[in-house]
Amino acid sequence: MGYSRFDPAMQTRAAWNARKIVGTEQPLTRNQIWAIRFHLDREGRGRDKALIDLDIDSKLRGCDLVKV
Repeated sequence: MGYSRFDPAMQTRAAWNARKIVGTEQPLTRNQIWAIRFHLDREGRGRDKALIDLDIDSKLRGCDLVKV
């Protein structure tokens, strides 16, 4: 069930995706990956760094990595 185009309350309401970029996101660049790995290494978060390495090496998506 949608909204009626004759409903005055809906005349001024903007669409949910107005002025938003909708679609797939760009993959991380090599510099972004190294920055993430450096930050995790510096903070001593070995488990998270291992998960990021697994993600990059196996080309998993973020939602697949969460399931692991």
